[in-house]
Amino acid sequence: MENSNQKVWYITGASKGLGLALVKQLLNEGKKVAATSRSIEELKKAIDDADNFLPLQVNLLSEESIEKSIQATVAQFGRVDVIVNNAGYGLAGALEELTDVEARQNFDVNVFGSLNVIRKVLPYLRKQQSGHIFNVSSIGGFTGAFPGFGIYCATKFAVQGFTESLAEEVKPFGIKATIVSPGYFRTDFLKDSSLSVPKNQLQEYKTVRDVQSAHENEINGNQPGDPHKAALAFIRTAEMQNPPVHLFLGQDAYAMAEVKIQSVKENMEAVREYAAATGFDN
Repeated sequence: MENSNQKVWYITGASKGLGLALVKQLLNEGKKVAATSRSIEELKKAIDDADNFLPLQVNLLSEESIEKSIQATVAQFGRVDVIVNNAGYGLAGALEELTDVEARQNFDVNVFGSLNVIRKVLPYLRKQQSGHIFNVSSIGGFTGAFPGFGIYCATKFAVQGFTESLAEEVKPFGIKATIVSPGYFRTDFLKDSSLSVPKNQLQEYKTVRDVQSAHENEINGNQPGDPHKAALAFIRTAEMQNPPVHLFLGQDAYAMAEVKIQSVKENMEAVREYAAATGFDN
């Protein structure tokens, strides 16, 4: 098996949260890392300089910016192997409250930003006939039962969907794809800088405000997940010969996924008699 320390990692959204925890752990293990952020100053402030570290300022909505960053990574390290599409932000608010602009902006970053990276890095991975793409979704991309997070969940459902297709598309080239669905990890994701709220809130949505308040004031700072352990899970999965397409992180994520799976099974069985009998009679 190829020495995992020789693999080159490319991580977006690396100046905070799970991305930052992963970069630090990789560098501690002597691995080569290219890390991106909208602000290179934030990257340099968060991560000590090292020979095997390449900080990059990247605009994920610009294909040109992404392409230049990947070219810089290959120029610095000779190749690129493990891609982690981690950049994204949360958006709270009822569907009726959110404007078209607010909803589209969340899709632009959480969905199209990752697609831009995938589009620009795949020529390198196909040429190598190897590589591994991690697309960071959320448990909210597997179960949408979070009032006030419908658009955010929708962006993460999109990540789940295109990654399942991606895994099949790139399999002939020896490339792997994994969806990462974290539960609640103790990062700054629920703070103002990473959680956006609608400009025009409607007072009628008390349930949504309660859920939003709970995330900002009660869950924030008390999340059960340890980002360091999440980083170790990423690395261990990247070292697998046959990594899973679905990687749930956290006992809470496992519990919520199991509830969703059971609910879908019950829904299917409740109407199977007529819902499955919709084909033409022979």
